[in-house]
Parts: sequence; C-alpha cells; structure tokens
Amino acid sequence: MTLTQPAPTAPAPAPAADTTGDPTGDPTGDEDLCASVDRPHPRPHGRDLYSISEVAAHTGLSVHTLRWYERIGLMPHIGRSHTGQRRYTNRDLEWLAFVGKLRLTGMAVADMVRYADLVRQGDHTYPERRALLVATREDVRRRIAELHSTLSVLDFKIDLYSTEEHRS
Repeated sequence: MTLTQPAPTAPAPAPAADTTGDPTGDPTGDEDLCASVDRPHPRPHGRDLYSISEVAAHTGLSVHTLRWYERIGLMPHIGRSHTGQRRYTNRDLEWLAFVGKLRLTGMAVADMVRYADLVRQGDHTYPERRALLVATREDVRRRIAELHSTLSVLDFKIDLYSTEEHRS
C-alpha cells in the first residue's frame, strides 16, 4: 500500500470507545475475522489510522463502495477525525477482508448486512450467524460441484481435440 503521508511517530490517541473502529462491536473481535486476513496490515496497531483513499488502495475497493458499505450498515462505526474525515483502523481492514470473503461466496449483500447486524447484537446471535454461514457454505459446495462437472466436460473436449490433432 502506498501511503500518502508518513505514519505518526507516536501512537494515535485511542477513540472514546474501544469499538469505534470495530464493526463487530467486540473489543477483541477475533472470532469473526480470524481466517479472513490474507496479508499483513500496512501499519502496526496503535498507528493504524487510514484515510478512505488509503483503504481503497489497500483493499482494491472503490471509495464509493466503502462509503456505500457504511451507508447500508455493512461497515458501521467508522471513526472520524476532528475534521470529520473517515479514519479506518486495522480492525476495519480485517472486517473488509472478511466481507471480501463473504462476497466471494456469492452471499447476497442483504445477507451480509444481516450478518453484520447479528454480530453487532452480540453473542446471543451465534445460532442465527451459524445458520446463515451454513446456508452459504451449502451454496458454495453446490457451485463447486457444478464447476467440477463443467471442468470434466471441458477436459473431455480438450482431450478429444488433442486426439484429433494427432490423427491429422
């Protein structure tokens, strides 16, 4: 990630509430993000305030998409600077990585928003979260089976045409 400004030399002051930049509402919040981060954070915790353009560059999402995620409730509780500019944290990057994984599953945006809302509601929503993820996993498995079948057809045709080339 190309940073447009140097990282601060002293840790940034903590927000008023520890969950300001944590979309899960969980101060530790590891359980819903644990397997979603594919690369290290650009800055260490405590020095992890990013502008929206830096987050867009890091994630590959557009600024418009990031604002839309916030507007629909998929990316709530984004911290703000004293001038009102969004300030994302490593926790926000982790949440966005997780949302990216959900997107790759083909989960509907409405279901992702529902999942985010359930996470914010607390631990008592585990059964509902689990049900949503189980249904998504079944959809992914069905699509994988369809792709395997399609791959078999392609392999057959490729082999057929390879054999035809040898005949001529």
